[in-house]
Amino acid sequence: MGVRKRERAEQIKEAKANLAFAKLNNCPTSPRKMRLVADLVRGKKVELALNILRFSTKEASRKLEKLLLSAINNWEQKNENGNLVEAGLFVKEIRVDGGQMLKRLRPAPQGRAHRIRKRSNHVTIVLGASNNTQSN
Repeated sequence: MGVRKRERAEQIKEAKANLAFAKLNNCPTSPRKMRLVADLVRGKKVELALNILRFSTKEASRKLEKLLLSAINNWEQKNENGNLVEAGLFVKEIRVDGGQMLKRLRPAPQGRAHRIRKRSNHVTIVLGASNNTQSN
């Protein structure tokens, strides 16, 4: 490995030291409904995001809350000596991508059939730690 490549790899590793992520694949909710809830917590501090998700009435919020708790746990395992409150964790990035689609047929009048698409999604949450306070 060349010197520049090694230095670049070390820079990327240092940048990822303050990040933690969690991923949820093939969640049986349409991406459109999940994005409505994801937009509520994007860029918020972790404590505020958990409260928003806990008291939201949408079903997608339950799955996102569990995923956010998983990302927090991943961060705690990565930074064993770090304190959650002092680190200033916030939701740096949250992505909702379309997943696998189940295609079903529904009977229609006069011998026809309509296609039903049951959508799923993939959600990725990236948490960032900033020791300075953020106004969100």
